[in-house]
Amino acid sequence: MGKRRRVEEQRSKRRPAVAGGMIAVVVAGAGIGVYALYGGAAADDGSAAAANGKQVPRVRADPPSAAEAKTVAERFLTAWQGGEVAQAAAETDDAAAASALLTGYGKDAHVTGVALSAGTATGAKVPFAVKGTVTYKDVKKPLSYASSLTVVRNPKNGKAQVDWHASVVHPDLQDGDRLVTGAAGTPPVKAVDRDGGELTVAKYPSLAPVLDGLREKYGKKAGGKAGVELQVVRGKAAKAKKASDKTLLELSKGTPGTVKTTLSPALQAAAEQQVAKTAKSSVVVLRPSTGEILAVANAGHGFNTAFNGSLAPGSTMKVVTSSLLIEKNLASADKTHPCPKTFTYGGWKFHNDDDFEITGGSFKASFARSCNTAFISQAPELDDDSLTKQAQQVFGLSMNNWAIGVPSFDGSVPVQSKAQMAASLIGQGGVRMNPLNMASVAATVKSGSFHQPYLVAPSVDDRTLAKASRTMSAATLSQLRELMNYTAAAGTAAEAMSGLGPDYGAKTGSAEVDNQDKPNGWFTAYRGDLAAAGVVQAGGHGGDTAGPIVASLLRLGG
Repeated sequence: MGKRRRVEEQRSKRRPAVAGGMIAVVVAGAGIGVYALYGGAAADDGSAAAANGKQVPRVRADPPSAAEAKTVAERFLTAWQGGEVAQAAAETDDAAAASALLTGYGKDAHVTGVALSAGTATGAKVPFAVKGTVTYKDVKKPLSYASSLTVVRNPKNGKAQVDWHASVVHPDLQDGDRLVTGAAGTPPVKAVDRDGGELTVAKYPSLAPVLDGLREKYGKKAGGKAGVELQVVRGKAAKAKKASDKTLLELSKGTPGTVKTTLSPALQAAAEQQVAKTAKSSVVVLRPSTGEILAVANAGHGFNTAFNGSLAPGSTMKVVTSSLLIEKNLASADKTHPCPKTFTYGGWKFHNDDDFEITGGSFKASFARSCNTAFISQAPELDDDSLTKQAQQVFGLSMNNWAIGVPSFDGSVPVQSKAQMAASLIGQGGVRMNPLNMASVAATVKSGSFHQPYLVAPSVDDRTLAKASRTMSAATLSQLRELMNYTAAAGTAAEAMSGLGPDYGAKTGSAEVDNQDKPNGWFTAYRGDLAAAGVVQAGGHGGDTAGPIVASLLRLGG
């Protein structure tokens, strides 16, 4: 009993102090003790009894307990804070990647005096706060931010370890990115709207990734001078996703050059207000006659879904498909067109919403009500590449050649066969779009020809804008406008577009997503010399979710 009491007393002396619900890791300097984040947990010796009574190794496969998560977090954060990179990396499931990034944290990012404070764990996830100082030559600034780590079970040896991702070090990092402090390679820019007003993140939160993109492309061309900054330098994986380098902390100001954009201050402000009301919403507004981007906004202000998203567009893609069917004499706005409850093609049975059918109705009625089978039924008459060619040649999509002024994705309509080809006709299958792409589709219908969207005038840097190889015939264009106009007046878009006619057109869409309770809601429309498109991820029907966002912006006038 005496020995046990002494052990308990020693453990008691090692317990960390708790203040304000937080348990701190503190390193005051070399030779100073490190306080544990959490009390110790009962150890598991990782062995099991065999039939002969001997102990044999076994690999644990159960999820880490809360106690294990706390213990692993303690060891990792204590080692990181103390500059013991190898020791900290050994607590992760990717020691090489962890070692490289943690080494760079001090060597390249020049972060010193690191202090870490862990919050309350939720299961195996442990949040923590980071404070330090960024020092570069004779300039220094404090740095503070919040991050988190998750503890997982290594399937090979059963060891509880930190699930390593670059975001553990900083939430803005993607795997393969680095943190670097120094004279910024790219000078800052002062981005202004079409009227000359400065565009700032404080005023327009959605523009954060856009402003990063403008700086990356035009910083050296705009005549500015670089300052000293802590930056996220993107790796290959992030670059492939169109992510731009990001400034995290400005130690000394540079001299910005000015870049003029096409954004409308009134429309941008309104777009920001609209997406702020609806989670996971994104919207883009264009001027059909020129291709100028007048507004871009995303709820959450993180990834720029509006420009870089890659989502199935659902029934909004029927605008492109309709132009194809009309050109090939497979449909005509006012002629009778089949809309059965279901249609089977390529081994798949396709349904309409609630298995509705339209008997003896026109193609215009099928378009306005968004009848899937009216389009799927024409798949046997099309070639595998028919929709791909239509999207590229008429609407300028899926050619990977847009140059809007910042990184963007110009859609994907891959050549597919059988059931996947049929699904692509209704915006599913392999078709991928974003609000920029679908706003451009509506703009092409309104203007009669494709004008590549752009945020910065091509005259600024003499870049070449993408062109479509042909335009729709006058007859096809007239019918397509009739379809969209009818849908805005009496179809699935009528409620959202109420009062905006008569020079208008719209199409709604809902795109099913695996493991998602509600579909992504889409809406694309035009009115006068404005075209817009929006998506609300997991929002439900597009007319009810994205529709009001788009319509509210079109109400501001062309």
